[in-house]
Amino acid sequence: METTIGLTVTPRTAGEGTQALDLVGEVDVYTAPLLRQAIMDQVDAGVKYLLIDLTKVEYLDSTGLGILIGGVKRLKEQGGNLHLVGPSARITRIFEITGLNKIFEVYPSEQEALSASSQAGAARTSPAGGA
Repeated sequence: METTIGLTVTPRTAGEGTQALDLVGEVDVYTAPLLRQAIMDQVDAGVKYLLIDLTKVEYLDSTGLGILIGGVKRLKEQGGNLHLVGPSARITRIFEITGLNKIFEVYPSEQEALSASSQAGAARTSPAGGA
């Protein structure tokens, strides 16, 4: 667990092949470097599927959005993905206004995110049909 004033980031295993970062507090210009480092630590460790749990995030500014966008890019470059879990109505509205709801895969619960990840993984590893 890493903490800076206003934000706590706790990494954990969420499911087979998926890591999670549980965030508590505010993601803003002052705390975003902690989130960036936590995401990069996961990427550097070879993680391809990452859940960011936003259920306890009270505030997210444009700096935080930029960090999340960077995380999606890095993971997709490695054949992985980043899922967001449980954002408040206020934070969900930010994604809708900015159009980022089309970039991020956002799920109301961790279970739904893990289910979607496992289905996508199965589709990627299934043999292509018929020849």
